[in-house]
Amino acid sequence: MNLNGFETTDLQNTSPTTFAKYFSAEQANAALPLVRRVVQDIVEQYQIIMSNHAKLQQDRLVDEERQQAEAVQAEATEKMNSLASELSDIGCELKDWECGLVDFPARLDDRDVFLCWKLGEEQVSQWHEIHAGFTGRESIADQFA
Repeated sequence: MNLNGFETTDLQNTSPTTFAKYFSAEQANAALPLVRRVVQDIVEQYQIIMSNHAKLQQDRLVDEERQQAEAVQAEATEKMNSLASELSDIGCELKDWECGLVDFPARLDDRDVFLCWKLGEEQVSQWHEIHAGFTGRESIADQFA
């Protein structure tokens, strides 16, 4: 399938692949409702972890407060790791825990690229080269207009 120059393939394809799954722009956007919910939960857990980390750095915590903060920290870390695993199962990669940046592996002109989405964006409409990262994002529409 080819959409705006992005094609979808899988491991059954005979060509060598880097990723277990590739997304078209259409497929990435179809996955976005689930990805958005998971990423929102990850960002929330990350905020809990960072808040508790700061709390645990305080010397004046009594044992009970420290134990409670450590329990909250452990629970939030476990939840966050489980959520990140969900994203991995979908086939996308979490790139930033704090802002909710996600990359979807894709193919463009016979090379691996990432379709890029950040929490708060309406749809997956950006892409970048594998090593370019967020700062190298380009509009899918501009590339294939």
